[in-house]
Amino acid sequence: MFNSSKFNPKYFLLTGLPGLEALYPWFIFPFCSIYLVAFVGNSLVLAVIRKNTILHQPMYLFLAMLAFAELGVSASTVPTVLGIFLFGANEICFEACLLQMFSIHSFSIMESGVLLAMSVDRFVAIYKPLRYTAILTRSRIAAAGATLGLKSVILMFPLPFLLKRLPFCGHNVLSHSYCLHSDLIQLPCGDTRPNSILGLCIVTSTFGLDSLLIVLSYVLILYTVLGITSGEGRRKALNTCVSHICAVLVYYVPMISVALVHHFVKHAAPAIRLLLANVYLLVPPVLNPIIYSVKTKQIRQGLIQLFLPRKQ
Repeated sequence: MFNSSKFNPKYFLLTGLPGLEALYPWFIFPFCSIYLVAFVGNSLVLAVIRKNTILHQPMYLFLAMLAFAELGVSASTVPTVLGIFLFGANEICFEACLLQMFSIHSFSIMESGVLLAMSVDRFVAIYKPLRYTAILTRSRIAAAGATLGLKSVILMFPLPFLLKRLPFCGHNVLSHSYCLHSDLIQLPCGDTRPNSILGLCIVTSTFGLDSLLIVLSYVLILYTVLGITSGEGRRKALNTCVSHICAVLVYYVPMISVALVHHFVKHAAPAIRLLLANVYLLVPPVLNPIIYSVKTKQIRQGLIQLFLPRKQ
């Protein structure tokens, strides 16, 4: 295959945890459990919100969007991650790799956008509590959800085509258990500047801008809360933000940790870096349903009613 300087790849080789191949059987149960919790947890959140009309409020509708995005991220990574640890299947065809890359990044962008929308939701709820439902109507929430979905698809749409036009050289090993754009642009021997520039613009305009606006939202929330004269009122106002703050930390802390390890801890074992990369994509879908189920009374009650419906 590699006799010529250029070739059209038919498949890529994914990387599991280098040096720990003998321990793969021990990773099967943790990874299967993580995916099971992610799928079941987010599906239950969607089912509870759908079934209870009392939860058809802005906060919970945004939570449903978050659960949907996290289901998408989990569904995008599960075939290759479990394929490696269960069957040792580390090959993926070029087209499937591009599709997985598109899905992972699209749902991640949507997840970041929903977290921003939820911070705006909390600001409106605290700043204009009496006009909360009048400002965040269902039509506006539906429009926001559609916009976030279209935005993620439109931003990612050119990247697979830009990659497919490039000639690839004699190297087809990716450094993760799934396909990422940052991995794929390291392999072509052609001009990858359009891919790199577009990728940087996408990261800056989504994750970078979203995180800054979330911080700004909480600065405004804190300023508004400090203007409340009642201590009990301030406590209740801040308490409504706890779940969302936890969700933001669960999303961004692993992302920042992976970036720091990749850029500054060059001597870290490859297995450690790859394990952190898996944690970055798997932790939010697992923890967020748990956080909202524990911290939100209405979700807890909805889950109880789902499994133990009251007798008529």
